[in-house]
Amino acid sequence: MATDAWLTLLHAAPPGDRRWLAALVAHGSPEALLARSRQSLVSDGLREDSVDRFKSPDMPAVQRASAWLGGANRRLVTFGSEHYPPLLVNIADPPLALWVEGPSPALLSGAQLAMVGSRNPTSGGRDTAEQFSRYLAERGLTITSGLAIGIDGASHRGALEQIGGTIAVLGSGLDTIYPHDHTGLARSIAERWLLVSEYPPGTKPSKHHFPQRNRIIAGLTLGTLVVEATLRSGSLITAKLAAECGREVFAIPGSIHNPLARGCHRLIRNGAKLVEEAADIFVELAPQLKIDLASVPPPSRNGAHHDLPTEDPEYRKLLDTLGFEPRSITDLIDRSGLTAAETSSMLLVLELEGFVEALPGGRYLRVAKRD
Repeated sequence: MATDAWLTLLHAAPPGDRRWLAALVAHGSPEALLARSRQSLVSDGLREDSVDRFKSPDMPAVQRASAWLGGANRRLVTFGSEHYPPLLVNIADPPLALWVEGPSPALLSGAQLAMVGSRNPTSGGRDTAEQFSRYLAERGLTITSGLAIGIDGASHRGALEQIGGTIAVLGSGLDTIYPHDHTGLARSIAERWLLVSEYPPGTKPSKHHFPQRNRIIAGLTLGTLVVEATLRSGSLITAKLAAECGREVFAIPGSIHNPLARGCHRLIRNGAKLVEEAADIFVELAPQLKIDLASVPPPSRNGAHHDLPTEDPEYRKLLDTLGFEPRSITDLIDRSGLTAAETSSMLLVLELEGFVEALPGGRYLRVAKRD
């Protein structure tokens, strides 16, 4: 159980404040810090408002945090303690502690890959994230992400039932699951793997928490894989932080016409590793994972050889015309020579069978057949 001194410190120190971490390291413990005078703490460069919170703590909040820690599989992993992740120590601003819920605290120090991307991915991007995470976690790599809607959620789900498991890092207290739609997913992760946060119980999600959260995702992991991202995506922040930590950055390319591929293309231009198959990740991380690449089987290509819904060659013609770039139905009619009625009907069948995805603006995109 955490001491009241630790809980008092965590309610006083702003997340990511290096000055409090430096003071903790210099004096050895929160108890030693509490024994020092207010003036001496301020003279160490600590902000007066946070020193005031430290010296006059919000005891109801401290008691609520202590009560939360009394629940099953809940713990506070403090800087310098047994389960504090060694990779996290090496980032520019390590957290003073991590609030953790789940039965596997040792997972924090295991081999992890961050998977991040758009909150509004294409169905193909969502499928890719789930397939990649499943393949990687089947082979023992833990998938770490931020529980967000979209690519994050798909990455967690792909890894959930595999031996590597998954870690969700939140931008709120662990008693406040955000987004609410992922409450069930979060509970499943907590039952088998880990939920993690820098923020004490009772902390509501806030916009400025998520960049702070992203540095932890990048810091825990050997590398970060971006699946789909626009040029303004927060996923690029995670990738930038990973690069700054000296970790690998991976990106999956896409169509030049897909706005969700542009962030990945920028990363690749800036030196990220281009990834086409999940096994590519193991090729790059093999020295750190100390694995024999010959023992890594190739990824399954779900849907690569599925038959079309009919043997009519017109379906093949329409798919060949569509290719893997978004096209309008008018363009497809002009290029294929099919009538408008034929094209509309066949696109509907192909969409229902999982070969085609309808995009906003009346465009269509060919995708790998989904089981």
